[in-house]
Amino acid sequence: MSFASELEHIAALVEARLDQLLKPEPAGGTRANELAQAMRYAVLGGGKRLRPFLLINSARLFGVPEAASLDAAAALECVHCYSLVHDDLPAMDDDSLRRGLPTAHIAFGEATAILAGDALLTFAFEILSGDGAHPDPAVRVTLIGLLAKASGWRGMALGQALDLAAERQPFTAADIAFMQAMKTGALFQFACDAGAVLGRADGEARAQLAAYATALGQAFQLADDLLDEEGSAEALGKAVAKDAHRGKATLVALLGVGGAKARLAALVDEADKALAPFGENAEMLKETARFIAQRRA
Repeated sequence: MSFASELEHIAALVEARLDQLLKPEPAGGTRANELAQAMRYAVLGGGKRLRPFLLINSARLFGVPEAASLDAAAALECVHCYSLVHDDLPAMDDDSLRRGLPTAHIAFGEATAILAGDALLTFAFEILSGDGAHPDPAVRVTLIGLLAKASGWRGMALGQALDLAAERQPFTAADIAFMQAMKTGALFQFACDAGAVLGRADGEARAQLAAYATALGQAFQLADDLLDEEGSAEALGKAVAKDAHRGKATLVALLGVGGAKARLAALVDEADKALAPFGENAEMLKETARFIAQRRA
C-alpha cells in the first residue's frame, strides 16, 4: 500500500471509531446535545489524522494489529482536537477558520467551545481506561500517564503558554525549540511511545522511536511555520502570515526561509536514521517524515 493510501485508510478507520465513540446520548436535553454536537464538529469530518497514523504504525513495528491500537489512536486525536479548539479561541490565537470551516467558537459560541474542548480532553482518558485500549490494566495505566504528561503542564499546555509568551518577549533559537517540543512535539512523542507500549517494546526500541519522534515533531512545526510564511489560506483552510503579524518568534524568522528549509531537510535525515534499527518495517514512518517536509496544506 502506498503512503497516501495508508494515510487515507487510517484516517477512515479513526474517523469511524470517533464517530462511534461520540454518538450523542439520548438523555440530557437540548443543552447536552449541543455540547455533543460541538464535540463532534471539532473532531469529525477533517484532518489527516497524522498522530493516530503514527501511533498505529509505531505499534505495527511490534506486531500489534491496527484494530488493537485504534482506541489509543482515537484518544490521542481527541486530545489533539481539544487543543485546536482552545488554540483557536480569541484569548489564544483568535482564529475564525479551521480546515476551511468556521472554528468551534464561531459555530457554537465561546462558552460551548471551551466546554467541548474540556470534554474532549477528559473523554480521551475515559477511552484509554476502557478494555478496548488494551486488555492489560497496567498497560492502560501507563498509556494514561504518558498522555497526561504529554498534554499537561509539562507538555502541550506548557508549549501553548510559551507560544503566547513568544509574542511579548524575545526568544532564542533554543527557547523556540523547547517551546515547539512541548506544544507540537509532545503529542508526536506520545504517539510513537504509545505504539511501543502497546507492543511491549524494550527500552532500546522505545528510545529509538523517541529520537524519531523528536526530529519529526521539530520538522512538523518547522514545515508549519514555513506554510504560514509561504502558503495560501485557500490551500491551508486557515489564515496565514499570522506569526509575522503578531511578532511571534519562530525559527523561520530567526533562520530565514532558506535556513529553515535546510534545517527541515536535516531533521528528515535525523528521523530516517533513528528508524534504521527497524529496517523495512519502518518504511511508513520514514515516509511520514518526508510527507511532513513536502506538504503544502
